[in-house]
Amino acid sequence: MDRAALDVAIKLGIAHGGWIPRGRLTESGALPQKYHLKETSSSQYSVRTEKNVVDANGTLIISHGPLTGGTEYTREMATRHRRPWLHIDLDRMAAFHAATDINRWILQNRIEILNVAGPRASEDPAIYQDTLNILESVYYLGLVETKMTGDDTIKSQMQQQMKQSEKKPQSVAQAVERLCYSLPLKDKTTVANMSRNELSGIHLSLGRYIIDNFGLLSGNRELMKSCRTLSKEILRHEDDAVTVIITALWEKLRQTHKLRVIK
Repeated sequence: MDRAALDVAIKLGIAHGGWIPRGRLTESGALPQKYHLKETSSSQYSVRTEKNVVDANGTLIISHGPLTGGTEYTREMATRHRRPWLHIDLDRMAAFHAATDINRWILQNRIEILNVAGPRASEDPAIYQDTLNILESVYYLGLVETKMTGDDTIKSQMQQQMKQSEKKPQSVAQAVERLCYSLPLKDKTTVANMSRNELSGIHLSLGRYIIDNFGLLSGNRELMKSCRTLSKEILRHEDDAVTVIITALWEKLRQTHKLRVIK
């Protein structure tokens, strides 16, 4: 679980840190040096756990089922030190809902340093991949959210833009144009530099925004027709249309925002 959070941070270029027991002790051996963690003076996991809670603005705990053992101790430390905490039980919540709840919680609590905790792989073999997918989705939800600083000017501009664009896009080209106008530069660059296989990582976040705001669930027949024409395939569900729009956005951004090495 901890390793999944660190791997997501490294992959997405997010600063990471924190504490690890003396000897860089983990269940599978010494933690590689590529993870920039500091050793505590103790080899006890509980010491590491408390220090990570204290040094963070909030603690996210992800598990399959109720908290036990070390994960329950993490919650106790967050409560003791009066740090915000959120428990996501994947036995009770779908991955997309988990990502949106986490994103909302981070914004509401203005969390800049996030402590991520959960069970070990030996206790929950599926936790690594599930955490990896969810945290990537949380990150990409930033594609359609305002900045964490809560800039009122940005929010006002976005609200005006939404009022001006109440008419739903009638074609894939219009949908792509709307997205290009709405997305911040850094996020357009992020999408442009993804591989085609990585586009599925933003489907849960950006895709949900497209479905909710472009009328795919409320009968935007013209947009669905445009998606069918572009894909030249039968679209059986609005998610198929989302794939067409995201791919078209990616293709356009690759022409304008893809980073190139100049020799």
